[in-house]
Amino acid sequence: MKRPSSIDKLTTICQIRHSSRVDTDQPKSLVWIGSSRRDVKAFPEEVKDAIGYALFEAQVGRKSLPAKPLAGFGGAGVLEIIEDFQRNTYRAVYTVSFSELIYVLHAFQKKSKKGIATPKVEIDLIKRRLKLAEEDYKQRTKG
Repeated sequence: MKRPSSIDKLTTICQIRHSSRVDTDQPKSLVWIGSSRRDVKAFPEEVKDAIGYALFEAQVGRKSLPAKPLAGFGGAGVLEIIEDFQRNTYRAVYTVSFSELIYVLHAFQKKSKKGIATPKVEIDLIKRRLKLAEEDYKQRTKG
């Protein structure tokens, strides 16, 4: 019989963690803005697992360890998940500013060699998508 690889073990752990019982009635729904879902799907499996679990934690009202407030957005309403894998850095940005939904604003592989700061082009895109999320939320919650 074939021994499970470390990747198989990681997948099993993630599946257990994703399906474990949580202390909430109903997880918040995810809304993907722009190409964010397609971008996450293009990441390596290990990165997808880590980002998926971090988003799941946000859905059930927790803050994942790799999620940090994104500078320049006035507090902890916009968070960035940073995941390193095989000498590359992957990021997913989401907002918890809305009471009923989690909006995934952007996902990308950081390619800049100039430190850890998020590149301005990415920040500008996140700002545009945050405005789209605000408009979408207003439409969804109109009475």
